[in-house]
Amino acid sequence: MMMGIRPGVRRYGAAALAALVCIVSGCGSSASRADQAAAKGPPVTIDARKLPGVGMVLVNKHGYALYMFQPDDQRLVTCSNLCAATWPPVKISPSARLVAGSGVRASLLGTDPDPGGGHVVTYAGWPLYTYTGDVQPGQHTGQGIDLNGGPWFLMRPTGKPLTLGLGS
Repeated sequence: MMMGIRPGVRRYGAAALAALVCIVSGCGSSASRADQAAAKGPPVTIDARKLPGVGMVLVNKHGYALYMFQPDDQRLVTCSNLCAATWPPVKISPSARLVAGSGVRASLLGTDPDPGGGHVVTYAGWPLYTYTGDVQPGQHTGQGIDLNGGPWFLMRPTGKPLTLGLGS
């Protein structure tokens, strides 16, 4: 017996740890709690659409172009506060499910934590954003501009940004 620990305390500690592991792992259920919750939430759909002058790019469910921010470096969300006011991230709630629309590779969709709270949808590791300068669906006025600390580019369904001008 260890000094300073009453008999039975270790047993209760082990039981509490086992219960915690059971809760986190789902206790043998076929789907995790996160998967079950996600299946019940509203969908966040990412689609691909051909836009004039740029070809096939990612858009949100309303047809607004989706951009990546080069300083994110396929790692994390770096656009926050004032930047995010101009370039709103595509947010997803914990109960929402992420849906790959037509022309979009489900295997490239994911999420990253948002410094402002919650999670942001990613594609091929790039956090996705809309642009407040695009005032109607199908516009892509943010393509190639350097604003808020770096360049912004449209995302292709291939997972590659449209980096050089409008023709790459």
